[in-house]
Amino acid sequence: MDCIWPLGATLGEGPLWDAAAQALWFVDIKQGRIHRCDIDGGDRRTFEVGGMPSFILPRTGGGFVVGNVSTLHHFDGERIVGEIGRVEARADNRFNDATTDSRGRLWFGSMDNLEEENTGVVHVHADGAIHVAGGEAMITNGPAVSGDARWLYHVDTAEKTIWRFDVSDGHTLRDGEVFARIEKGAGHPDGVTIDAEDHVWVGLWGGWAARRYAPDGTLAQEVRFPVANITKVAFGGPDLKTAFATSASIGLDEAARAGQPLAGGIFRFAVDVPGVAVTPARLDA
Repeated sequence: MDCIWPLGATLGEGPLWDAAAQALWFVDIKQGRIHRCDIDGGDRRTFEVGGMPSFILPRTGGGFVVGNVSTLHHFDGERIVGEIGRVEARADNRFNDATTDSRGRLWFGSMDNLEEENTGVVHVHADGAIHVAGGEAMITNGPAVSGDARWLYHVDTAEKTIWRFDVSDGHTLRDGEVFARIEKGAGHPDGVTIDAEDHVWVGLWGGWAARRYAPDGTLAQEVRFPVANITKVAFGGPDLKTAFATSASIGLDEAARAGQPLAGGIFRFAVDVPGVAVTPARLDA
């Protein structure tokens, strides 16, 4: 494992591998920035977009969709160039993590930015409109969707629980069941993603690790890091066998920062099972 960009992000999140450009994108939510680098951490670029950008994903027709506070924006790779849609939300709510599924549906969660009330929920942009899917929580994370677009994995971070729902009907989280609970002392589950064997990778906030869970919810692998707050894993490189992990430095006091000089950096490690290419979001009817 190595840290390819020790940029000290306040709240690094949403890693995305851009196969066409062979580049990694990610956000720093609290700094209002989108970052880009190559597989080795070179060719570094930073885009100041303001607000609280929480995810970046490809969209059909080119460019990206960026979730920022309560609005979906079109980002052309250098600047915000238009609005795609917005959600009516409480003043203290904001978007958090997101994913697309193999059908091109865009799934994204919201959360209470003050981390006090269960005002977050999962939304889906499908069939040309934004729908409330369910999954109320204080802090939503993920979601991630299985390769056949049937199962959605939704993280309730505060409750340390990863849920699994049937989303085959397109707009609603149905038949929810607990997929995995993070035990005491192992941190809180953050962002999730799914690899080519439909195993679920989750970053552990305060857990110094990322984990890989089998489809039956059993722990298959754990990767340790030199920093406490791992937020999400993404897969890239020519064969999708290079894993990238974002991390965060927010909330660390002076002593903790001294003990974690790479907090907020981007990490890279090799995996045996590749990831899955990200499907661009279909944002038209």
